[in-house]
Amino acid sequence: MSILKLVATRILLSLLTLLLVSLIIFFVLEILPGDVASRILGRDATPETLNALREKLGLYDPAVVRYWHWLAHFVTGNFGQSLVSSRPVTEILAPRIFNTVVLSAYAFLLYLPLTVLPAIIQAIRRDKPSDHALSVVTLVLLSMPDFLLATILLFLFVVVFRFFPAISLVDHSSTATDYLMATTLPALTLAIVMAVYAVRMLRDNLIEVLDSDYIRMAELKGLSARHVLLRHALPNALVPTLNVTALNLAYLVGGVVVVERVFSYPGFGSQLVDSLQLRDLPVIEATVMIAAVVYVGANLIADIAAVLLNPRLRTA
Repeated sequence: MSILKLVATRILLSLLTLLLVSLIIFFVLEILPGDVASRILGRDATPETLNALREKLGLYDPAVVRYWHWLAHFVTGNFGQSLVSSRPVTEILAPRIFNTVVLSAYAFLLYLPLTVLPAIIQAIRRDKPSDHALSVVTLVLLSMPDFLLATILLFLFVVVFRFFPAISLVDHSSTATDYLMATTLPALTLAIVMAVYAVRMLRDNLIEVLDSDYIRMAELKGLSARHVLLRHALPNALVPTLNVTALNLAYLVGGVVVVERVFSYPGFGSQLVDSLQLRDLPVIEATVMIAAVVYVGANLIADIAAVLLNPRLRTA
């Protein structure tokens, strides 16, 4: 029951966080100069047409009432219509979200080996040349901005070796091969950026676990070093890394904005940038809220997983 209470508390706090984010998003956009009707009809609109559109859109209602209507519609999946194209926001975002989900899933698949393998090598060969070399590489990549890493990968694999296309364009007619070619470089960029944050922590956790008494007991029982590492040390070392992994998953929401722009990939992040440039408020509100839901949800999953996997947290 204590675990259920803890999980319920985490969920409640996450919902309150999303509610606060929705308040901030709505009222920050509310204080921008001009109103929605003026942006839709332009400067040449007459006062009569402006008043009619404001009445239709409910702009004369109090801000609290309009916020409540917007939040209720968002919860039910009704994100409204774009001010620029007059298309439903869900129709605009659906293919972009799909593209970003494909890219993020691919990046996460690359992230796992890029994190676990270097950490294992460094842990079992601590303070040796290979450990120091990987630490230097990790430090260099950690200090490198996303767009610079993406540009370097573009230069290497597009200009020098010509393995991949320079522009990662996909649409509804693209095949799985097209998606693979278009997403490999963006996914590799995201995976490397995420991995450098987790490698060092996993290395230190592995070293601490390998020096523990129960690992020495397992070795004294005659278990092979590989069995001890993969079955006993690695699972216990991964638990403290869950929060970093959750933050990395949340980073995908913001990281894809830069990476998608560099590679011209038609995803969720590039749609957000386009909407900000056009001041398309319904699309901006929907994209930012969806990003907040993903960010808060990733951290919630990490917190719950850490509690369930770590006995000390459960007893605490």
